[in-house]
Amino acid sequence: MNHEKAFCFLLNARICSCLIPGLSGIAYHHTHTKTMADDISRESRDRIEVEAEKERVENVEHIAQPQQGGLPQMDPARRIVVEKQLMRKLDARCSLFVAIYIMNYLDRNNMAAARLKGLQEDLSLSNTEYSTCLSILYVGYIIMQVPSNMLINRISRPSLYIAAAMLGWGLISTLSGNTKNFGDMVAVRFLLGFVEAAFLPGALLILSKWYTRRELTTRNAILFCGNLISNAFSALVGAGVLSNMQGVLGHAAWRWLFWIEGAVTMFLAILAAFILPDLPHNARGFTEEERQVAQLRMIEDVGEADTDSEELGAFGGLVMALKDSKIYVMMFTFVAYVVGLSFNAFFPTLTGTLGFGYVPTLLMSAPPWVFSCIVSVINAWHADRTQEKVWHILGPIAMGAVGFIICMATSNVAARYVALFLQAGSYAGFIVFYSWISSSFPRPPAKRAVAIAMINAFSQLGNVAGSYVWDLEDNGFRSSYGIVLAMFGVTVGGCWYFRSLLLGLNKQLEEGELADVGREGATENDILEHPDESLRMRKGFRYLV
Repeated sequence: MNHEKAFCFLLNARICSCLIPGLSGIAYHHTHTKTMADDISRESRDRIEVEAEKERVENVEHIAQPQQGGLPQMDPARRIVVEKQLMRKLDARCSLFVAIYIMNYLDRNNMAAARLKGLQEDLSLSNTEYSTCLSILYVGYIIMQVPSNMLINRISRPSLYIAAAMLGWGLISTLSGNTKNFGDMVAVRFLLGFVEAAFLPGALLILSKWYTRRELTTRNAILFCGNLISNAFSALVGAGVLSNMQGVLGHAAWRWLFWIEGAVTMFLAILAAFILPDLPHNARGFTEEERQVAQLRMIEDVGEADTDSEELGAFGGLVMALKDSKIYVMMFTFVAYVVGLSFNAFFPTLTGTLGFGYVPTLLMSAPPWVFSCIVSVINAWHADRTQEKVWHILGPIAMGAVGFIICMATSNVAARYVALFLQAGSYAGFIVFYSWISSSFPRPPAKRAVAIAMINAFSQLGNVAGSYVWDLEDNGFRSSYGIVLAMFGVTVGGCWYFRSLLLGLNKQLEEGELADVGREGATENDILEHPDESLRMRKGFRYLV
């Protein structure tokens, strides 16, 4: 019996010794197969991404090659890596524009907060003189925008230009705290607008030189978050300074407000000189490969390099812009939009109609603008994703119109507060409108620079007119809401008409390409010949609507 057990034990051991290596092999094979599958999957993803990049490059190669200006070709796989590095670095540097915009807004609008702590009394200003001090800023602002953008388009270091302008307006804002009378304040405010005019059109132009039409709206939205954040918290910042600095070192609190905010602006100006990007071909802090990819991206986006021809003189872009009827449509449409958005300057006052105290009113003024910031980024991202413009403008306008109607129709506190959120959300379309300007005047850069500045400068008339809209305080500003609602209606009509113009141009571009197919000597690289500069585009280009 013991012999039988011993025999069975030896037999089982022998069988196991034969099976275990096999089982181990199966386990190893399974693990090795899984690892190989993961590697293959990862390689497949990389290969698909590279093939997609190759296909994209091949699709635009016939356009880009003649205009590359000696730029060497780059391996598609390497191109993907370099472009990701470029975008991370570029987004980080351009984020400083948000902080600059915040200070731009604060320095321009801190006079209203200073009035609450005795500025008007200390300078012996009448109501008319005070209003003149406010409005004179826009005179300098309007005068300087077009010349400033013409200049920034021609210099090789726009980062230094923006930084110098910022240093200038920070110093001027600081000097506002030293004014003694009406004449001093008028002079300072005029110069402030004159110097501040360089920032917004210049920032929009710089962004348009780095980001493609598929990316620009989202970046513009992030830039304008500086304005929206300022709307949310500027009153609180002013209240904090004004309530704690009265009598410090023998000076009034309103003087400290100008000094402190001006000093912060000058500090940011120094940072801007080292952080902001210049142009794709000469930007500091980027590798040679990154600069090469940056230039290729812009060539591929429109079909030609983002540079002005040598024949285009200093005023060539201005002349081209003045001859383009599209600019005038956008100018008048944008003025109506700005009048419709004029409620933002009176937002604490409108919030005050809810019946709460001073501090609760300031606190309640902030959340609608935080909401607006979120809506604006989402709306801009979707506009970039779909490459559609007009509905991403009209949608927020409709949201704001509903808010206006609610405030006109009811005195219910909760309903009116919800309406303030809807009104603030209408800013989301304003941001898309700015990117529509850049994409509708793509080349040459000199013309685009003038177009941005002209439209933005003309829109400031909307701020001037809007300041008189909100004097109608009866019935909770019902008449004022009726005016801005009508202006939103004009904006909708203007946007729709501009869309029809662009659709007509796209149809003519398509017809021109079809007619050019059989032309002797025609090549894929040809620019369509047409007396209208708006139709003298490379094949495949279409305006975004």
